[in-house]
Amino acid sequence: MSAETPAAGAPAGVRPLVAERREAGMPTPLVGMLLFIASEVMFFGGLFAAYFNSRATHQGPWGPPHPAPELEILPVALPITIILIASSFTMQFGVWAIRRGDTRKLKLWTAVTLLLGVVFLIGQLYDYSQLGFGISDGIFGTTFYTLTGFHGAHVFGGAVGLTILLARSLQGQFSARNHVAVEAISMYWHFVDVVWIALFTTLYFLR
Repeated sequence: MSAETPAAGAPAGVRPLVAERREAGMPTPLVGMLLFIASEVMFFGGLFAAYFNSRATHQGPWGPPHPAPELEILPVALPITIILIASSFTMQFGVWAIRRGDTRKLKLWTAVTLLLGVVFLIGQLYDYSQLGFGISDGIFGTTFYTLTGFHGAHVFGGAVGLTILLARSLQGQFSARNHVAVEAISMYWHFVDVVWIALFTTLYFLR
């Protein structure tokens, strides 16, 4: 029996309706990405909880063990924050482009997003070299590097995903009707962007 032939005794049009409903639902890869992001929210939630608990129970002033002059750390942290926020916009531009079937703009915006992500990672490493304290320098140093380090690892993972996405787009594997992978990677990239905004606010301004 053909996959499009109604089963014996079934009313005409039943199977097309079922197929239409399946097409209208969220693709399984996107559901999987949402579930993965939900687990990552809980993971970072645990790290933030550890940070605030450490801060609440810490005896004495909270902050770097060798505090630098106020705002001295911002010349690096602030620009890379702006860069990562900008990359979230360029990623979305790529999503909108492929929804229109514009593969050329998809390639462009994916490449720009990847470049911005790499610049962010380089900037974060440079920021580490300028802070004047390490992961073993007190509870603040431990929580600071744990939070930012895990986030950096997630950005690196996103950069790998963007690299694969760019390679596939260069091979012409995406179209207006087939771009689920683009949507999934964009969800993840927006997630790491939002997490960094929360980290930046907490570690650089609320400390």
